[in-house]
Amino acid sequence: MNLNIVLFQPEIPQNTGNIARTCVLTDSSLHLIKPLGFSLDEKHLRRAGLDYWPYLDLHLYDSFEELKEKYKEANFYFSSTHAVNSYADVGYKQGDFIVFGRESKGLPDYIREDYADKCIRVPMVQSSTRSLNLSNTVAIVAYEALRQLDFPNMK
Repeated sequence: MNLNIVLFQPEIPQNTGNIARTCVLTDSSLHLIKPLGFSLDEKHLRRAGLDYWPYLDLHLYDSFEELKEKYKEANFYFSSTHAVNSYADVGYKQGDFIVFGRESKGLPDYIREDYADKCIRVPMVQSSTRSLNLSNTVAIVAYEALRQLDFPNMK
């Protein structure tokens, strides 16, 4: 696996579907932290046309703490519009975890505060809109990390 993409309590199934496709095509794992705003049952996935879902390396967790406990030695980054550091200023390594928050609220305060030095952001102009779409943000950050890794196993 190249990267580990983590979605904290994702709410919109289409975003998660797009992110899952990105994970499949970049040989990255997708980690979902419950509760989810949608169902992962086979019927719903088929209806959404997610025919690549069987190729996805998917992991589910009941909490962020469960994920952190399982990967105690792993390196984590946290995407947030409140971060100071740019996603492009990080030196990514194979196997890193990049955590993205909910579409409506982002990451909870306790995560942003506990890991402030590991928070990264995608620069945007000041505007009345909240932020980029979650699936777009994941793609931007993931491809920068993969670029730094020289696009392993990718043509």
